[in-house]
Amino acid sequence: MSSKKISAKNPFSGLNEKELLKIFRLMLVSRKLDEKQLIYTKQGKQFFHIGAPGHEAAQIAVGMTLKPTVDWAFPYYRDLSLSLSLGLTSKDILLSALHRAEDPNHGGRMMPCHYSSKHLRIPSQSSCTGTQFLEAVGTAMGAKKNTSKEIVYVSSGEGTTSEGEFWEALNWSTRDKLPVLFHIQNNRFAISVPLHEQVTTGSIYTLTEGYKGLNRYHANGVDFFNTYDIALDATKKLRNGEGPVLIWSDCVRLLPHSSSDDHKKYRKQEEIEEDKKKDPIPIFENFLLKNKIANEKTIQKIKEEVIEEVNSSAYYAETASEPSQETCELYVYSSNEIVSKDNFVEPEHKGNNIVLVDAINHALAEELKHNPKMLIFGEDVAGDKGGVFTATRGLTKQFGEDRVFNSPIAEASIAGLAMGLALRGDFKPVVEIQFGDYIWPAFMQIRNEISTFHYRSNGSWNCPLVIRVAVGGYIHGGVYHSQSIENFFTHIPGLRVVFPSTASDAKGLLKYAIRCDDPVMFLEHKGMYRQNFAATPEPDENYLLPFGIAKVRKVGDDITILTYGIMVQRSLEAARTMEEKGVSVEVIDLRTLNPLDYDTILNSAKKTGKILIAHEDTLFSGFGGELAAIISSEAFEYLDGPILRVAAKDSPVPYAPSIEMAILPQTQDILNALEKLAKY
Repeated sequence: MSSKKISAKNPFSGLNEKELLKIFRLMLVSRKLDEKQLIYTKQGKQFFHIGAPGHEAAQIAVGMTLKPTVDWAFPYYRDLSLSLSLGLTSKDILLSALHRAEDPNHGGRMMPCHYSSKHLRIPSQSSCTGTQFLEAVGTAMGAKKNTSKEIVYVSSGEGTTSEGEFWEALNWSTRDKLPVLFHIQNNRFAISVPLHEQVTTGSIYTLTEGYKGLNRYHANGVDFFNTYDIALDATKKLRNGEGPVLIWSDCVRLLPHSSSDDHKKYRKQEEIEEDKKKDPIPIFENFLLKNKIANEKTIQKIKEEVIEEVNSSAYYAETASEPSQETCELYVYSSNEIVSKDNFVEPEHKGNNIVLVDAINHALAEELKHNPKMLIFGEDVAGDKGGVFTATRGLTKQFGEDRVFNSPIAEASIAGLAMGLALRGDFKPVVEIQFGDYIWPAFMQIRNEISTFHYRSNGSWNCPLVIRVAVGGYIHGGVYHSQSIENFFTHIPGLRVVFPSTASDAKGLLKYAIRCDDPVMFLEHKGMYRQNFAATPEPDENYLLPFGIAKVRKVGDDITILTYGIMVQRSLEAARTMEEKGVSVEVIDLRTLNPLDYDTILNSAKKTGKILIAHEDTLFSGFGGELAAIISSEAFEYLDGPILRVAAKDSPVPYAPSIEMAILPQTQDILNALEKLAKY
């Protein structure tokens, strides 16, 4: 598609003189802010900058067709002009540039050129290229489910379209006809890599032809009116529910990629000079003069006003304070406590005996009933199947396919869309990753986006979601269905990690996870789903088990075992055997790995003086190393022997039962370690 032609009756795309002068002013403000920030980088006051020069017309043209505070925007780092057109101010930009405490974008926690505003619906932007596409699709899914007329804008340069998440976003948005506006700003260089080395055929516009339901436009991004006419047509289609839109805007990059780049190392000077002739600001200024919308005096006055505005904002930002050191750890986690763990007393559960997988199923059903805005999706979770382990069986029939539905086989999509839904504040996504072994495509979304969202936005945004994932071995699943993944995720600030060992704990912890404001990684050992040793009486629908409360599964005086997951059962077996030999062993089930129950751990260590740590993951760099370090630091003087660990051998988990059992820790391994400790 091309833009609509400008009619004689509507010579300036329906824009009046006041609006045209506002557009010119916005372009100038954007340019002067870039110039000011380049001065700051040379002065050592600002440590990084990515500029918008050459992109102003394309960004403002699209931004003018959006509705600030109604529509959503997921800009990329070059979207200064777009952000200004939506309502960010010069002061907002320069407070961020100089990392001030008042910075409304991130409070000094993020690099400059990362835009955010809760009021304007600009979610906190990260530095990762391409992750924003899936998040935008998730937010658009929420818009469609709310039957609103919201548009979700998301943008990048042409280089970022090489990321697979761009194509996943196109797939899901066209599948569900979601109101996403993909704005790809083609300046022909991904840092130093030219377009022909990035994109076959030289255009995403050409490559996306096969996406049925994707409305596509090719814009001249240095021509404001061409891009504006296209954006008007595109947003009309979006608000009419006609599915997603792609606008491919040809722009020029008038500066190096960033303040850390030197484009003269990979671009010819004559090419740079040719691009300068396409600078959209002189083009627009000449348009104003030629059409007598403004004269030289008016133009000069606007320029002087813009310089005054930017200088005034700069003075304010330069005299503002930097964040105090005392605030550095704020907003890693939400401060909202659903149920206090202080003086929490676990009730005696009186329901029928239930296995762990059914406890999960019942918890999900109860929470779907409790919260009409809760959604469940993942691979194979819908319909009569209910996932490969049947944890979601019956939920689609009970609550409808609009709330419990299948996703494409794309783990990054599952996590990214969950984030986009969660950040809206009006949906609670609870998603399933089928096996821990296949969570890694989603790792970028989990580590760099979901877990940092509350912190990097200086507490302005929350990302309350739950990722359920089946983990662990002992099921003859081989290398790719047996991984223990907890240690990767306990290393991530901002992410709660839960690992129940009984049905009652699974239900209570999952219900708490669904109601809390933090992102939660909820690990379910697939080898325990239907085991009798994990079955318990079922808690009632009001039971919520707060995080950070370990459970003493067996009281003892001589040795403490710290454990979780399937190793709880093996530890109890070993403890009972040692009891017969006159050695009293205390078994503590951690239940949540982040947060940890430090008090229960250290009190037991001080009581027994001997510690054994048992977990299924590999020994080297396993979670037990962290537990050992905590005890060595906080209870060393109470120890009467070395801290021992029982864990899997440092090897992948093989398929054949004989060698699988040789790799994974067994009850006998725990017994051997207990007997060794008992001799001290």
